[in-house]
Amino acid sequence: MPCIQDIADFLNDFAPTRLAEDWDNVGLLVGDAQAPVNRVMTCLTITPESAAEAIAKAVNLIVTHHPLPFQPLRRLTVENTSAKLLWNLIRAGVAIYSPHTGFDSAAEGINQSLAQRIGLTEIRPLIPKLGDADSLGAGRVGNLQAKSLADLIGDLKEQFGLKHVQFVGDLTAPCTRVGIACGSGGSFLAVAEGAGCNTLVTGEMTFHNCLEAKAKNISVVQLGHYASERFAVESLVVRLQQKFSDLAVWASELESDPIGLS
Repeated sequence: MPCIQDIADFLNDFAPTRLAEDWDNVGLLVGDAQAPVNRVMTCLTITPESAAEAIAKAVNLIVTHHPLPFQPLRRLTVENTSAKLLWNLIRAGVAIYSPHTGFDSAAEGINQSLAQRIGLTEIRPLIPKLGDADSLGAGRVGNLQAKSLADLIGDLKEQFGLKHVQFVGDLTAPCTRVGIACGSGGSFLAVAEGAGCNTLVTGEMTFHNCLEAKAKNISVVQLGHYASERFAVESLVVRLQQKFSDLAVWASELESDPIGLS
């Protein structure tokens, strides 16, 4: 039976913590690295629902994309949501590992997967990690065979099973040079412009980011934060099962997008 450190080492090889942003909190965040593990649940975010699922199903380790804790906590009391989740998981003996922005930027990480699913060619990082031997980094940029914004939106809705997406731009505008930034991608707008992008595909951006994109004639497709990243924690299940055949691994069945559409 593997121990938590074995899982952590595998995840660090796949989504190196050295690729994480300086502000991030990644790696083994809660738990005993030498403890044995036979039940692992992946999720995008630890919520009351996904935490309760992990406890009810006697999970040893949660691999969550979004870190918990993310910011330092002065107290572990149940009046604070994050602290309450941690308190309950620690009491149940559930460890927590988060790859977060290391997973975003990895060679086979979230942004790379998004770029490939869209059909980009000549894919490279939008922001190369300085000094990285493998020339990896944040975001992705690549070329797309001539396609209109409307066509790209249709492809993305089909790929991710979405009924609606938000967009900025003229639906007839060509999308030939595309930037990718999963999650919250507004900070990538200027970099995408510098890379010659006429389109940016992301999870979400602020209203003012959208105004800036419109002023610069850069089309934007917003898949939603959840949709732009949840698929990756599902694919991570397959990777873990292939490496550790004796583990029970699944993606949380109770977490969902908190943002609804009517």
